[in-house]
Amino acid sequence: ADKSDRGLDRKMDHLVCFMGGLLALGAYTDPQGLASSRAQRDLKAGRALTYTCYQMYARATTGLSPEFVRFAVDENNDFVSGNSNYLLRPEAVESFFVLHHLTGDPVYREWGWEVFCAIERFCRTEIAYGQLGNVEDPFRVPENKMESFFLAETLKYLYLLFDPDTEIDLLNKHVFNTEAHPLRILPLLDAVQK
Repeated sequence: ADKSDRGLDRKMDHLVCFMGGLLALGAYTDPQGLASSRAQRDLKAGRALTYTCYQMYARATTGLSPEFVRFAVDENNDFVSGNSNYLLRPEAVESFFVLHHLTGDPVYREWGWEVFCAIERFCRTEIAYGQLGNVEDPFRVPENKMESFFLAETLKYLYLLFDPDTEIDLLNKHVFNTEAHPLRILPLLDAVQK
């Protein structure tokens, strides 16, 4: 939500969708343990937030998320699209990957597959992929614009989500930087170099 002198704007940007995975990582690494009430609260919140992000995709005509949604519009709609652009963002699939990796719940792969199929159907161009100007218009042609984060993050997280042989270990061996590059945790890197 955004607060201004006009009041509270009950909206959620797609950019917030990374938070579901972050909350899950916090739960699994909580000093009090995963069974603690705090860790369980954070895991539940992370799953719920990620479900909301999935719904941002699932409820759009194209299966692609708008840039943001507004909540509590009326008694029939808990949210509606606030900006209908889809910019090929990675944050939701990042959380799908993290939650699947940590919990093993196959629903996150199912959601990731739906997103991937929608990207293939509505964003693919002759030579690459392009952002979509309106997620409610299935006849809209993708724009000739693809941000670097699409290749560096969105497709990488989707690949890792479906890779059964991944060596990525989010809890013991790896951390991701902001462009989704997996890096070895420093003490492990030091041990390898000795």
